[in-house]
Amino acid sequence: MNNLSLLSVVVVLSVFGYFLGRKRSVVAVSGEIRKLHSLPGYYGMFVALWCGLPALLVLAVWTASQASVITSLVVSGLPHEFQSLPAQQLSLVINDIRNIADGIIVSGTQDQALYAAAKHYNRLKVTGFLAALAVILSVCIAGLGLSKRHIVPSMRARVKVERTITVLMVLCSMVAIFTTVGIVLSVLFESMRFFNQISVADFLFGLKWSPQMAIRSDQVGAAGSFGIAPLLTGTLMISGIAMFVAVPIGLMSAIYMSEYATDRVRTVAKPVLEILAGVPTVVYGFFAALTVAPFLRDIGAGMGLDVSSESALAAGLVMGIMIIPFISSLSDDVINAVPQSLRDGSMGIGATKSETVLKVVLPAALPGIVGSILLGVSRAIGETMIVVMAAGLTANMTANPLNAVTTFTVQIVTLLIGDQEFDSPKTLAAFALGLILFIITLCLNIIALYVVRRYREQYE
Repeated sequence: MNNLSLLSVVVVLSVFGYFLGRKRSVVAVSGEIRKLHSLPGYYGMFVALWCGLPALLVLAVWTASQASVITSLVVSGLPHEFQSLPAQQLSLVINDIRNIADGIIVSGTQDQALYAAAKHYNRLKVTGFLAALAVILSVCIAGLGLSKRHIVPSMRARVKVERTITVLMVLCSMVAIFTTVGIVLSVLFESMRFFNQISVADFLFGLKWSPQMAIRSDQVGAAGSFGIAPLLTGTLMISGIAMFVAVPIGLMSAIYMSEYATDRVRTVAKPVLEILAGVPTVVYGFFAALTVAPFLRDIGAGMGLDVSSESALAAGLVMGIMIIPFISSLSDDVINAVPQSLRDGSMGIGATKSETVLKVVLPAALPGIVGSILLGVSRAIGETMIVVMAAGLTANMTANPLNAVTTFTVQIVTLLIGDQEFDSPKTLAAFALGLILFIITLCLNIIALYVVRRYREQYE
C-alpha cells in the first residue's frame, strides 16, 4: 500500500487503454486498416497517453505533498504543549511519532499523546492512499472515456502522439537542465557561506591544508588552515600519471582493434579489455596498496630512492589501468563509425595504411576521441577509493610522485564523514572544494571544445 501500487495501477490501465484504442480504430473501419489516417498502434498510444499522463501528474503531486500534508494534520491534532515547541524539538517529536507508527522501537517512555498521534498518522496514511487511488482511478477512467470518443478514421493520431511525445522530451530536457542548475546553485551558495568565514585568497593560495577547527578559544594546535594548493597538486599529479598511462595505451589499442586487427582477434580482445571496466574500484585499490605500492617501494630501495608505502605514483599507475577500457572502447566505436569510403578514397590516391589512419581517420574521429579522453580525465579526478588506499590522506605540498598525497574528492569525503555542523568552515569547505572541481571540469570541457573546433576535419 504505497505509491508504487498507485503507479502499477496507472501502468495497467494505460496498457489496457492502448489495446482498447487500437481495437476501437480497427473496428471503426471494419478491419480495413488502409482507411485509417494512422496505423492502429498510434490510436492505441493516443488512448494510453490520455489515460496515463493526467494520472501520473496527479500521482506526482500526491507523492510530493503527502508527507507535508499528513505531518501538518498530525501536528494540528497534538496537544498545545507539543505544538508550542521550537521547530527543532517539534521535528524530533514528529520523528518519534513516525517511528512509533512504523513499529520501530523508540527508546525511553513516550507520552501517550504520541501513541495516539501515531495511530492518527497511520489512519491518515491509509485515508490518503485510498483518496489518491480513487482520484487516480477516476482520472484514468475519464481519460479512457474521453479519448475513446475521439477515435474516428480521419483522426490524425500519429501527429497528436508524436507532438505529445515531443513535448514530453522537451520537459525531460528541462528537468535535466534545471536539476543541473539547482546542483550548481546549491554548491555555490554553500561555498559563499564558507568564503564569508575564510578569505578566498587564503583558500586559493594557501600552502597548508588542515581543516580542523578549535572547539575552545584556548585550545592548542587546532587552528584551521584551508589552503588548497596541496590538494590541487595531489589531484593534478595523480590524474596526470593516470592519463599518461591510459591515453596512449587506450588510444593505440583502439586504433589497432579498429584498423589492423582481424575480426577474430577483435572479437576476443575487445571483451577481454572491457572486463577491466567492470572491476570494482575497491579491487583496484587492493591491487594498488598490496601489490603495486610495495613493488615500487622495493624497486626504489634497490635504486637508493626513498619511496613512500603510499605514493601518488602507485595510485596513478593503477588508476590509469582502470581508465584504459573507457578510452579504448569509446575511441574504437568512434573510429569504426568513420565511413569506409574515406579510407577507400585515401588508399585510392596512393596513401599508405598508416597515412590514412593519421591524416584521414583520426581527424574525422577527433571529437569522439577527445570526448573519451575527457571521460577518462573525469574518472581520474573523481576517483576516491584508489587514492585513499594507495596514495594516503596526507595533504603534502610536493611535486615528488614517490610521496604520499591526497586529492579533492578524498578530502570532501573526509570532511563529510560523521556528525556534521553545516555552519562550520570545516564542513562548508567540502562545498568549496566541490565548486573548484566543477570549475576545473568546466575549463577542461571548454579547452576540449576549442581543440575539436580547431583540428576537426569534416567530410561530406
